[in-house]
Amino acid sequence: MNPAEVVKQRMQMYNSPYHRVTDCVRAVWQNEGAGAFYRSYTTQLTMNVPFQAIHFMTYEFLQEHFNPQRRYNPSSHVLSGACAGAVAAAATTPLDVCKTLLNTQESLALNSNITGHITGMASAFRTVYQVGGVTAYFRGVQARVIYQIPSTAIAWSVYEFFKYLITKRQEEWREGK
Repeated sequence: MNPAEVVKQRMQMYNSPYHRVTDCVRAVWQNEGAGAFYRSYTTQLTMNVPFQAIHFMTYEFLQEHFNPQRRYNPSSHVLSGACAGAVAAAATTPLDVCKTLLNTQESLALNSNITGHITGMASAFRTVYQVGGVTAYFRGVQARVIYQIPSTAIAWSVYEFFKYLITKRQEEWREGK
């Protein structure tokens, strides 16, 4: 998915020169090479591991609080899922900011004492700090949290619903034996 993320982010940039996906892919390939599509790969992996860890731990913690009996309770699943996604998104925003910089090679950052391409996570972290200080690591945190809240709420409620259905069916099958 990394190449798709690169194209998506470059097309979403303010004043993006790309009008079609194919234009973006062609320009990146010709001007920067195939490696440009994978510049943020390690950052993507580094971001997903803590995101998922925080997400699952927060969900389980909140389920202990809102639903200690662990019964099927759609409102507790939605609330816990939404909060877990929000916490994980906020906590991993600095990694997402660096990933976006690696994917877009944003000209503002590139014009600030940086020569060539930003090539790795350490370089991206230094550049973000040089351009905007500590607060720059949290640019877009609200949008990222707002995006994750419904996504994780829906995902957990659907997961818990199917878990409930499967468990109920297994219990009925055992009773019918």
